[in-house]
Amino acid sequence: VQLQAFGGGLVQAGGFLRLSCAASGRTFSNYVMSWFRQGPGKGREIVAAISWSGYTYYTDSVKGRFTISRDNAKNTVYLQMNSLKPEDTAVYYCAATRTLTIVTAVNRYDNWGQGTQVTVSS
Repeated sequence: VQLQAFGGGLVQAGGFLRLSCAASGRTFSNYVMSWFRQGPGKGREIVAAISWSGYTYYTDSVKGRFTISRDNAKNTVYLQMNSLKPEDTAVYYCAATRTLTIVTAVNRYDNWGQGTQVTVSS
C-alpha cells in the first residue's frame, strides 16, 4: 500500500485543519489506518486509528478535538483536527497495517506516508 498525505499547514491556536491520506497499490480492505505525529525533539506517537469496520482509537490529548474517519470506496482516511493547540505542532504521518484490530505501536505499521507539517501558532 502506498500512502500520500495532504492537508497540513499553518494555523492559529483554536483553528482547524483536515488531513487526508490516499492509499493506492493494493486493496484497502482489512487495513487499520492511523495517524501518527512527531513533534520537534520527540518520538513518533499515535494520534488516532480506525479499523476497517470503523472502530476508532484516540490518544488522550486529542480526544474531543480530533476525529478520524475513512471512506473505503475512495481508499482515503481523514483526520479532522479542531481546537488546535501549539502542542499539536508536528509532522503528521498516515500509516497502514493489515490487521482487523487496532494496534498503536509504531513498529506494528509497515506502510507509511511521507508526512505533512502541521504548525499551530499561539
